Amino acid sequence: MTQSDNFARLADLEPRREALEEIRHHLHANPELSFEEEKTAAFVADKLESWGYEVTRNVGGHGVVGCLTVGTGGRSVAIRADMDALPILEKTGLPYASKFEGKMHACGHDGHTTMLLGAAEYLARTKNFNGTVTLVFQPAEEAGEISGAQAMIADGLFERFPCDAIFGLHNHPGAPEGTVLTRSGPIMAAADTAYIKVIGKGGHASRPHLTVDPVMVACSLVMALQTVVARNIDPTETAVITVGAIHGGEASNVIPDDVDLAVSIRSFSPVVRDLLQKRVCELTEQHVAAYGATAEIKYELGYPVVVNSDAETVFATEVVRELIGDDKVSTCPLIPGSEDFAYFLQHKPGSFLRLGNGVDSAVLHNPKYNFNDANLPVGSALWARLAERYLAAGGNGADS
Repeated sequence: MTQSDNFARLADLEPRREALEEIRHHLHANPELSFEEEKTAAFVADKLESWGYEVTRNVGGHGVVGCLTVGTGGRSVAIRADMDALPILEKTGLPYASKFEGKMHACGHDGHTTMLLGAAEYLARTKNFNGTVTLVFQPAEEAGEISGAQAMIADGLFERFPCDAIFGLHNHPGAPEGTVLTRSGPIMAAADTAYIKVIGKGGHASRPHLTVDPVMVACSLVMALQTVVARNIDPTETAVITVGAIHGGEASNVIPDDVDLAVSIRSFSPVVRDLLQKRVCELTEQHVAAYGATAEIKYELGYPVVVNSDAETVFATEVVRELIGDDKVSTCPLIPGSEDFAYFLQHKPGSFLRLGNGVDSAVLHNPKYNFNDANLPVGSALWARLAERYLAAGGNGADS
């Protein structure tokens, strides 16, 4: 950062920490699940309107978009935060713990929303940019099917609110608080699911020769599926096949007619993703046939790979280094988890970042997880500075 640098600094947002914590704790205590974010969306929209944003509600469901134009610049940058919670019973014991049993902000979306609101207030107050800031508050990231990103895009997000690039972030348990991890290219996996029904012929446990035992076939299939990654995928590529559920039978002396398996399949490239689908289906059908059984396969494509564009990632990394220093920025490893931000990046260049939530932080989707409040000024300052830099009057954004 040079002496002439007048963009947002961490010190500019630190005085707002108490106010940001109040917002975050309110959101944490009042979680709403995917497709239910009505009150959260209203809370966000009311805040944005009070700061002078042009607000559009109900974009792709409960999505909220806030736009603020300053000057005559023709560029626009979009920044996204997710708003939904998870169906988890909270066990943090916090004074601001969820008021609703079985609903919890166990992924930090309350923190993501708060940080973008912090940046929104700062940008509206300082107006130190030339162009349009578009803030996207997305519902239903955790939905899995017909997610909030897909719904907002289908509702004309990028036609109604044009932007040159889009940015987002997620907190990252295990990394030191206040640090940022960035990565060009693939960063988070595609997540697909195969539901397999192994169909045999049931009978008495004492007479297995008169049956086609689907339990034995299913157990063999579980092991065989691991050979897809071990022997069909290039060792320089990354892929994961996990059988997360297997259900069949009810009694020890009864061989059931069928067994159900649920398989999670992760990949980081379209080529590998297609190959995994082909081999999982082929191997399943042929493997169970060798035992005299058959298989019904329902293969569902989930969120695609999150692929960060190079120029925008270089730009975002520069902004982070200026804000918090080189020693707090590192390259993000490939993350087998998935994110529907991938859909936005299929339409616009951009970058998805990871913000360290603390080395001792509980993992995401855990009943004892809690977003680290020390990150609130960091994330707010990051988004404010990124928007200012991207829309600087001198035009020193990502494509300069």
